[in-house]
Amino acid sequence: MSDRPNGQPSVTVRHEPVQARAAQRVEALLDAAAAVVVEHGIEHLTTALVADRAGASIGTVYRYFPDRVAVLVALAERNLERMRHAVGRVLAQPHEIWTDATDAVIGAMVDTFREVPSFRSLRTGEGLDLGPVARQEVAPLFADVIAEYVAERWGIELDEEGRDGLVLAIGGLDALVTYAFLHDPHGDPRYLALGRTCAMQHLTAAFGDPVAPDDPRDGAPVT
Repeated sequence: MSDRPNGQPSVTVRHEPVQARAAQRVEALLDAAAAVVVEHGIEHLTTALVADRAGASIGTVYRYFPDRVAVLVALAERNLERMRHAVGRVLAQPHEIWTDATDAVIGAMVDTFREVPSFRSLRTGEGLDLGPVARQEVAPLFADVIAEYVAERWGIELDEEGRDGLVLAIGGLDALVTYAFLHDPHGDPRYLALGRTCAMQHLTAAFGDPVAPDDPRDGAPVT
């Protein structure tokens, strides 16, 4: 029996399909924006190009995005979420030592550059010129995720200096991976290797030498 007067349907139920369709439209517009960025570059993205690529009217674009900057910000946010999901997936897997986890994170990062359209050019939007409203730095976000993981998995607690080293490792890795993809869609292996080497140096200083949980040597470094 309905508790709505005169048998009227629930407003929530009525609006759920509308919300789902709106989300699908936004995703389609962001897919189109990503394609425009890949083909024409960030500087040449316009709402008109997004509408044309999506096969939508310019009014549809403006319904969700007031201008081209809003499109880029939304696309950057989606890129960040995809990177977060990629890192979260690999950290959900078992890793014997922290270097294994680090290699998995680096692999997820490189795969995101290769597989997510627009990521090579836009990444997570830290380079966008938004005037007085700056984009949040990404390295500290992922530093928090990794610090929590190593603390839970291996009981490694970072002091302030160790966390600064972790942020520096992630920021430096991001810079070198970004450069690796600047002219090579698959990532120049020389810069990818350099990024890993530099990151491992800072991470070893922060986490210590890697030791497997069942290593009998009471914290002695693995050789």
